[in-house]
Amino acid sequence: SVGASAVAGGWSAYVVGLLKTAGIELPATWTSVPADGGIVNLPAVLITLFLTFLLVRGVRESVTVNKVLVGVKLAAIFLFLFLAAPSVDPTNWEPFMPFGFSGVSAGAAVIVFAYLGVDSIATAAEETKNPAHDMPTGIIASLLICTVLYIAVTAVMTGNVPYTELDNAEPVAFVLRQLGYRFGSALVGTGAIAGLTTVLLVMMYAQTRAFFAMSRDGLIPQSICKVHPRFATPHRITIIVGLAVAAISGFTPINVIAEMCSVGTLFAFIVSSVGVMIMRKKYPDLARPFRCPAIYVVGTLAIVSCGYIMYNLSSMTWERFWIWSALGILVYFLYGYRHSRENKQGEA
Repeated sequence: SVGASAVAGGWSAYVVGLLKTAGIELPATWTSVPADGGIVNLPAVLITLFLTFLLVRGVRESVTVNKVLVGVKLAAIFLFLFLAAPSVDPTNWEPFMPFGFSGVSAGAAVIVFAYLGVDSIATAAEETKNPAHDMPTGIIASLLICTVLYIAVTAVMTGNVPYTELDNAEPVAFVLRQLGYRFGSALVGTGAIAGLTTVLLVMMYAQTRAFFAMSRDGLIPQSICKVHPRFATPHRITIIVGLAVAAISGFTPINVIAEMCSVGTLFAFIVSSVGVMIMRKKYPDLARPFRCPAIYVVGTLAIVSCGYIMYNLSSMTWERFWIWSALGILVYFLYGYRHSRENKQGEA
């Protein structure tokens, strides 16, 4: 939900930038959060509510929209690379690491939530035809493709414009405008909007399915994850998630949301790594359609690297993280622990 809120904020920035390129300037009062002098980031709220509507209507409709938008997004990425790659100036990469390795890890700490979309694939397992094959293939292929595209786009951006000028919410379109490609900037901005829409859709979908699985186990009330009789979707929790994302993105600065999401993502990766190693030790003969190779090496490296990146986040982010975690633990012990199906089976 927090990641989706950050994406909604980025979506709003690209829409505002695209309209500005077309000569339409929206009032900052309705496109900025209160901390930035506005009342509410209305575009972020509206796109969130629209996608909530789609998710309530059903997965089939959402997947169709998602496929079209992914195609537009990929076309925009390759258009950007085609237009901007020829004018890369390698001197812009000097010094190559201006803030040293600590700068790289600090940057990774903020942007690591971009990989949360890959992690979200796992939440669709129950609605996949052949999860034993499709889940590992989808996750690993997405990870490789995204990493290559991230590196390519970043290299071209920083090769054209000094990194000090890229501190804005729509850097890809900004680079093309600086190069004089105003129409290309508009096209790529449109593609970026399509891309952020798909990410927002997937993240909200993943959150609702995670809550649905938790409700089935009794960790949260089953009533809020009731399935709609016509659309066959968990409509109540979808609406709750949509309203929460709309509220966060509408009133919270994007940099605060991004760091909050990153610390949560890194912590989740650490917990997953620990959990997989414990499961491998405790249940060595359990049927595993996909087995992570060299799990104790991979798992340990994941814990160490994620822990180090978390260490580079700001103290304010850590404070918010502990408060958020405390609230989650409170919900677990006041409700989830006593109602959990797994706990009841253990007592039986």
